[in-house]
Amino acid sequence: MHEAFTDVHRRDWDTDAEGEIRLAVVGCGGFARGVVLPSIEACAYLTATVGVSGSASNREASADYGLATTDYDGYADGELVDRYDAVYVATPNRLHLPHVETAATQGKAVISEKPLDATSDRAEQAVTACESAGVPLMTAYRMQTDPLFRRLREFLDDGGIGTVTRLAGDFTFPVLAGSRGPDQWRLDRELAGGGALVDVGVYLLNTTRFLLGEEPDSVSGHTRTSGPFSDVDEHVDFRAVFDDAVGNFSASFSGHPTAEYTIYGTDGTVRIDDAFQPNRDRRLVVETADAQYELDGAGGDELREEFDYFAHAVLTGRAIEPDGADGLADVRLIEQVYESA
Repeated sequence: MHEAFTDVHRRDWDTDAEGEIRLAVVGCGGFARGVVLPSIEACAYLTATVGVSGSASNREASADYGLATTDYDGYADGELVDRYDAVYVATPNRLHLPHVETAATQGKAVISEKPLDATSDRAEQAVTACESAGVPLMTAYRMQTDPLFRRLREFLDDGGIGTVTRLAGDFTFPVLAGSRGPDQWRLDRELAGGGALVDVGVYLLNTTRFLLGEEPDSVSGHTRTSGPFSDVDEHVDFRAVFDDAVGNFSASFSGHPTAEYTIYGTDGTVRIDDAFQPNRDRRLVVETADAQYELDGAGGDELREEFDYFAHAVLTGRAIEPDGADGLADVRLIEQVYESA
């Protein structure tokens, strides 16, 4: 096994910083309450202290985590501003900008869910607001903080499979499954900015940019939709062309859930099963002419890693890798894919 994977859970960014960041969670929907808040409870550098929601029931559920709560007007008015040092924005995409601007005005560091906003113009305004206020802005690309993907980048940089020539992957998230019906913001183009590409396809795009360490020369795509998805793309197939490699990806809002990612090189291949679902034990398979090995249970807890990474950067003043500029670049590329489609 390559040395990059011998200590797969290593935190290459952790310097044992002192202190703890208090976080306001703006937008206490199902993902924030069901996935993020439980992950934050295990963080070493961050604790959630405030919950912001327009829903009384969501505020009540957030209070179960010991959070002081307020509504969006209270947040904008700085009602609980002394109880947090940073803000996590988890509202529908088109609402990110005003909440980011509020945090910047308050002098608070920001971690915003992807995409930064529903359009590149609004995403750029979010970046500018934080730059003008002198506060850090992180785009919540959790795969960049997943230790497995950080080790994979080291492996590829070391020529583990030679020169990367092709990448392929699919992320299918059945958005109407379970109790989720068609009356949700993900199916509203105005609020979401798009459909499957914006919500799940961006994981494939951003992870590829992260692993290769470069920007695509061009992107293109094709979208399809039906039934309740008439306002957004139900399916998208898109291509990203880099200097030496081409990525062919797909993402869907309907179908059997999948999250597969494969990297092809001149000397071998890497495949990751369950690549993008939150806090999933991933399976890595490496095949080269000289070796074949599998690594099970190497991922998971990337939400905890994401928030500890963010808090550590705020405490130490270190640069954030998935910053606002990174998030803005993806929104611009997404718009180019839609223009092509």
